Formats: sequence, structure tokens, C-alpha cells
Amino acid sequence: MPYTESVDLVAVRQRLAAIVFAKVAGPQGSTTRKLINDTPGPRWFGPDRPIRRVHGDMAIFIGGLRALLLQSLHPLAMAAVAEHSDYRSDPWGRLQRTAAFLGMTTYGPAADAQRMVDHVRGVHRRVHGTAPDGREYRASDPHLLAWVHVAEVDSFLRCHQRYGEEPLDDAGCDEYVADMARIGAALGVVDPPLTRDELAARVAAYRPELRGTKEARDAARFLLLWPPLPLAARAPYAVLGATAVAMLPAWARWPLRLPYLPVTEATAIRLAGHSLVGGLRWIVSG
Repeated sequence: MPYTESVDLVAVRQRLAAIVFAKVAGPQGSTTRKLINDTPGPRWFGPDRPIRRVHGDMAIFIGGLRALLLQSLHPLAMAAVAEHSDYRSDPWGRLQRTAAFLGMTTYGPAADAQRMVDHVRGVHRRVHGTAPDGREYRASDPHLLAWVHVAEVDSFLRCHQRYGEEPLDDAGCDEYVADMARIGAALGVVDPPLTRDELAARVAAYRPELRGTKEARDAARFLLLWPPLPLAARAPYAVLGATAVAMLPAWARWPLRLPYLPVTEATAIRLAGHSLVGGLRWIVSG
């Protein structure tokens, strides 16, 4: 006999789904979703493209947190975030804007995706200053844009391959990197990587520039230990944080003063990560 959820369980799932959607999508979430789904016209990516599979899977939550931690290791990128971002005062707003950007560029009409990119590029042009080490930075600097891009692509792809419901094959991984290059180039990244090998080489090329600054360690502590969450959400978020940290390479841990526990990460944390992502899939599947 096929399994059928009880009415009460369906109600619980619907309630949880509404809470998750409100937190991730924000007050304009329903409007944005309708625009993405109901507006006719061409898209940047067809329904068979790997980017749609990766960005539609709940493993992206792990990838997003990993990306923020990895990106913080570039002192100039972190200085721009520390001085101009509202990640401490309005972390949910920042998440919602990021989700809207990913949703529109991945699934939305091409014209609206371009307008979203143009808006972000306009914001970047206004973000500039001097880092604590005395160097000037500009968020529109193609070199910094490329670091943010490759850290994000690397994180989304690795976490999807570990925790995604349908991991990509080798060709699909290369195609995902190429899909993301379309968005990166639109944002101002020069010569973004097109394959997984090119992506790995680009990440490695940045390593001499990376280090753990006070601002980066403060951001990591905020993201992992002090997020503004209700009590009921703290345990699942702790699993999310532990899983994201476990997905970082060992060389990225020490600069942020993050632990490296290979046995625990390969067993308990991996199992907990799969359970968390599976739970999120169940919540949003109704």
C-alpha cells in the first residue's frame, strides 16, 4: 500500500514551507516567483541546463554558507563587505536579495535577468574604500569580482555533488561551470572559467592573496555562532554551519580559526548534512 501523509502532517509541512519561503524570499517573494514563472519569453538557461538542477536543490543552502566563508578570505573582498554590507544588521535581507538574484538569473525572463545584473553592477560601482591594510578596493574590480565568482561556483558545485539529490556527471559539472560563466561575465568577470579544471586552477591561483583577517574571523563567528535565529531554528542551523565548514578545504580552515575533524566530518557531520537537506526537500516538496 503506498504511503499517504496524514492531514496533520501535510498541514505541518505546509506551515514549515511557508516559514522557509518567507525567510528566504522575503516580503516580495510571491511577486518575484510569479514574475519568474508566469512571464513569457526567452530565458538565459533552458530547462535542461545543469544550473537549474543545482540551484533548485536544497544543497544550495550549504553551498551558500560555504561560499561566504571562502570569499571572506580575500582581504579586499572582506573589507568591502565589512564596510558596506548590512550582513549583521539585516542578514535576512541580504539572503533575500541573493536568493532573488539567483532565482531571476537562473530561471527568470532574460530581460529581467539583465535588469537584475545591471542593478547589481550599479551597486558595485558605488562600493569602494580603503582596507585596514591600506590598500584601496573597488567592488567593481574584475579581479575581486572573479574571486567572489569562483568561490561561489566552487561552493555550489561541490556541495551539490556531495548533498544534491541528483549529482551531475563529469560533463554536467563542466556545463554548470559554463552556465555560471554566463552570469559572471554579465557581472563584469573577465574570462570566467568554463570547466571544472579551469575553476580549480583559478581558485588555486588566488591562494597567495588569501588570509584570515580580523574582519573575516568576525564574519565567520557571526555566520556560524551568532545568527539572529529563533530558538527552534538554532539546532538545524548548527548542522548547516558544521556541514558548510566540513566542505571547506583544510587550507581555508586555519585562517578563520575553524576546526578540522576529518573522521567526524566523514561520518556524523556528513550524515547530519544529508538529513538536514533531506528534511528541507520534504518541507518544500508539498
